[in-house]
Amino acid sequence: MSSPHASPRTGAPSARRLLPPGLLFALPFLVLFALFMVWPLAQGLWMSLTDTSLSAHAPSFVGLDNFTEALGDAEMWRSLGHTLWFTVLSTVPLVAVALGMALLVHTGLPGQWVWRLAFFAPYLLPAGVVSLLWIWLYQPDLGLLNHLLEAVGFGPVSWLSDESVTMWAIVLTTLWWTVGFNFLLYLAALQAIPDHLYEAAAIDGAGAWRRLRSITLPQLGRITGVITVLQILASLKVFDQVYLLTKGGPNNSTRPVIEYMYDVGFTGYRLGYASAVAYVFFALVLIASAAQYAALRRREK
Repeated sequence: MSSPHASPRTGAPSARRLLPPGLLFALPFLVLFALFMVWPLAQGLWMSLTDTSLSAHAPSFVGLDNFTEALGDAEMWRSLGHTLWFTVLSTVPLVAVALGMALLVHTGLPGQWVWRLAFFAPYLLPAGVVSLLWIWLYQPDLGLLNHLLEAVGFGPVSWLSDESVTMWAIVLTTLWWTVGFNFLLYLAALQAIPDHLYEAAAIDGAGAWRRLRSITLPQLGRITGVITVLQILASLKVFDQVYLLTKGGPNNSTRPVIEYMYDVGFTGYRLGYASAVAYVFFALVLIASAAQYAALRRREK
């Protein structure tokens, strides 16, 4: 006698009966997630507990020695400081400038599609193209920026070779390149604000600045929090533009922690130690993300 849950043809339980429908739909994603996220994370964690190297010798288990060395590595902490400094310098303008751009477009400037395209198009460019373009702009003798400075009476600036200026140059490049994404999020949030709020404020005699302070900015509070968190996480992962513009120079004054991992793992051949540094950085980012999430939850309450 066949089971009531058996397949009519084979007599075996069908996959639909054994697994909930939702899990069946999610199964392809879960397989890919386990293959490309969970397994690499587990493999990297195991590697951080060994002395894995690109050299020919077989890796051996070293326990927490790599983590102990990483926590005492002054160069690792220096590169982490560069990462945090870049995050501080870049997050504020990337949020504020994006908000200003969205407000300008939302107010009804003529030719809105041109402005939207111009503001968002740089975000679509690959890191190599952006870096090459800005290397030309930063040229000490032939670059456009120094020509503009000389036209207003200032001397030339060594944008990519002066330690006091180079990080600001990287921030400026990043601002031009990535602000379009935040601009798009702000523009969508502005378009979602109900019109009747502005109509009621106009009836009460509120001017443009009053409406901005009392309606627009409060309505954008949640999306501002989201954009800030996303921007902080993106800035903490900075690598491409720094490596292509300066390779962490001059004198490693702009080298972020991810480039330090790259140098240790693929130049120094110490993959095990590089993995330990990566997990130390991952733990710090996780703590920062949890703190930001808790702060947003308290503000919403």
